[in-house]
Amino acid sequence: DRALRGYKDINLLAMQLLQPGGILATFSCSGLVSADLFQKVIFGAAVDAGRAVQILEWLKQDRDHPVAITFPEGEYLKGLLCRVL
Repeated sequence: DRALRGYKDINLLAMQLLQPGGILATFSCSGLVSADLFQKVIFGAAVDAGRAVQILEWLKQDRDHPVAITFPEGEYLKGLLCRVL
């Protein structure tokens, strides 16, 4: 899918540009991309970049962006704060 390829490409480029130990903050606002799938895309970018990545923190929408219990798809904002080695 083109969106996943776009996420992978932009994160691959960022990882190639970062110095070892650099911090990468990456986000998705797509409801069609689950947190698990997003992590897999970032992992794929790390493999292609030949870099090890540590997840420092999972990020998600804050309380000013509530999710209705009847509409879990509303939890679509997600992010990762990573150290690129």
